Amino acid sequence: MFVLRKKEIPKITDPQLALVKMQSWCAYQERCQQDTRDKLYELGLWPEAVENIIAKLIEDNFLNEERFATSFARGKFAIKKWGRIKIKQELKQKRVSDYCLKKAMKEIDEREYMLTLKKLIDAKRKLVKEKNPVKLKYKLASYALSKGYERDLVFEVFGSIEEQ
Repeated sequence: MFVLRKKEIPKITDPQLALVKMQSWCAYQERCQQDTRDKLYELGLWPEAVENIIAKLIEDNFLNEERFATSFARGKFAIKKWGRIKIKQELKQKRVSDYCLKKAMKEIDEREYMLTLKKLIDAKRKLVKEKNPVKLKYKLASYALSKGYERDLVFEVFGSIEEQ
């Protein structure tokens, strides 16, 4: 029987070495403060060193919460077709501030958002093999809601489809 073990991360006790490592980690892709904090604790650093390193990363513009939030929202919407609710939940889980959260939500164009929701529902409709229209609507609505779209917008799309 196979036992999966979590890969051991070598502990770093030198804050300067940790700073260099975190600079390259943050340069690779946008990161939020919480992910960075978690990574530093994983490396074995103590709280004071962690906060000092985060402050230095912010000062040197390696960490920028607003930039992270807008990039995250754009990416999850464009690539994974997530709705605003799911994006907000993820950002809140990463402890992103309300200000940055609002900025991130402004990145999503309203017309593009509705168009994406319609395309998502149409694509799912082609895959679902359900004859009963009530059950079909339920399955499509459940799918769109699970992707993080707002209930009123989902039913607005159903209304526009039925009119056609």
